[in-house]
Amino acid sequence: MRISDLGEFELIKRFRKKIRLNSSVVEGSGDDCAVLKFNKDSYQLFTCDMIVEGVDFYKTDNFSLVGGKALAISISDIAACGGVPKHAVVALGLPKNMQVNQVDLLAKGLFEMAKRFDINIVGGDISASHKLVIDVSVLGEVGKNELCLRRGAKTGDIIMVTGEFGGSIKGKHLKFIPRLKEARFLVGNFKINSMIDVSDGLVQDLGHILEQSSAGAVLYESLIPLSKQAKNSQEALCSGEEFELLFTASRDQASKIIKNTKYRFKVIGEIMPASFGLRLINYKNRYARLKLKGYRHF
Repeated sequence: MRISDLGEFELIKRFRKKIRLNSSVVEGSGDDCAVLKFNKDSYQLFTCDMIVEGVDFYKTDNFSLVGGKALAISISDIAACGGVPKHAVVALGLPKNMQVNQVDLLAKGLFEMAKRFDINIVGGDISASHKLVIDVSVLGEVGKNELCLRRGAKTGDIIMVTGEFGGSIKGKHLKFIPRLKEARFLVGNFKINSMIDVSDGLVQDLGHILEQSSAGAVLYESLIPLSKQAKNSQEALCSGEEFELLFTASRDQASKIIKNTKYRFKVIGEIMPASFGLRLINYKNRYARLKLKGYRHF
């Protein structure tokens, strides 16, 4: 059997079955970050992300933007858990014929993103590679009362998002700013039951929350915020690399979130019992079942 026959998420589950953890781990594989014991008030967050030439970017792209993206993806993971990024290490796989000025641009983007979010780049590694590969690991911190995971969604929760969806491949995937300020605002002022960053598609990433929360959901097609680059709502539901936040909160908390004047958060649906499954109320006010479509590596 080939990896393509198994699929990305089944491959991850295959690895997870073999992982053994000790008591220092609060939350292991399966969320946006690993959660580790740290001190009496806080947890440590640990995440890593790899981007590969030809998959996540192309050699014709602006390498400064590529460098920024490499770090921003992990910052987005930290944000999805309600935390603050602190330290990073960067591993580079570099083609031997790559121009030094391209590497300089890559570093420029990395360092500018690190400075913007007050992150210390404390080391890394370099190796020869047939294609450019950038692997970033980030450590962060989160207050124990502010931690958000995927598994906390409850029936009756309102589903909300930041930003707009669709057409990310037309430029946003290289230029997005992680929603760290919005995440910190949410966990610092409201009770957020679950949260995830949308990297593989709105429907697919909502599916991760539903699976881990043993819940269902209904989305309203008319409420999905579309970007100017979006072809239609169907693309917006499945488009990857948006890096917006998707979160759930009780009706009472959602009402307060909507009334805030600092950030704009948009309602797109409601958490339902698991037996309901995942459905969309379309523009004709009819129910349609949704498949968990989105970006998958295999």
